[in-house]
Amino acid sequence: MSQFESIQFAREQGRVRITLNRPEKLNALTLKMQMELSAALWEADNDRDVHCVILAGAGRSFCAGYDLTGEDADVPVSPAEDRERRRYRGATSLDDDAWQLERAQRYRMTLFDMHKPVIAEVHGHCLAGGSDLALMCDMVVAADDAVFGFPPARDLGALPNQFWVYHCGPQWAKRLMLSGDTVTGAEAAEIGLVMKSVPPADLTAECEGLAGRLAMIDPDLLSANKRIVNMALELMGARTLQRMAAENDVRGHNTPAARAFRKSVRDNGLKATLKGRDAKFGDGRARVRGPERRDPNGWLID
Repeated sequence: MSQFESIQFAREQGRVRITLNRPEKLNALTLKMQMELSAALWEADNDRDVHCVILAGAGRSFCAGYDLTGEDADVPVSPAEDRERRRYRGATSLDDDAWQLERAQRYRMTLFDMHKPVIAEVHGHCLAGGSDLALMCDMVVAADDAVFGFPPARDLGALPNQFWVYHCGPQWAKRLMLSGDTVTGAEAAEIGLVMKSVPPADLTAECEGLAGRLAMIDPDLLSANKRIVNMALELMGARTLQRMAAENDVRGHNTPAARAFRKSVRDNGLKATLKGRDAKFGDGRARVRGPERRDPNGWLID
């Protein structure tokens, strides 16, 4: 294996580095990309010489979300896979939508289910689907100026993965989910959404240093220690909640706001629709410390 089209796979010094590789699209996730990522993760998991995985993104961002532009349109797929393409055109039933959401979720859940630990190396945008990937990793190290959030919660649906509440607690999970606002990497570390943040210039070295320490540990022991923490999460309902989150997103896709979003995309295009949605939110930021004083355009005043 190790031959992928939308990701890069590099194995060295006891770790595998997987890089999301659609930099011209800010690594927006297609279904094909998620399938390849799952396959790459299992390949790394099956290699006895690999102790851990680093998941990163090429170019300016880790991952800006799910690709809604139909990039998979020319890729031959089965009739079942075609349902994923039709979802955003409103041409699916509730069961179709739930089936496809759960299917894509199974690809992403590989990060949680695989035996070996995964470190997310997050820079630039980590939005929507990007946060779904990062928060399923075992440890998230972010650049101080990275941007975390789920703006599609403003009008397109609910979050199909729900690890937010386990990382930052119910209040900050609601603050960010209900508004679609974002926080920086430094702020994400402060509220516990990520493990830590570092200056952008130190990000790769920080993750490589951590991977190097894990590479000195027996991979079977790494697996045992990852598994017991994940079992604790499962006892707190984490796995059941992911299934419920996918089903809840079906509900979100059938709100008046989501129907209006799809109509606007058809009538005005995706770029104009996103601009119209987000412009009224100003800079779209939440503030962790201190009051959120804003100018008339909705931008935070420092």
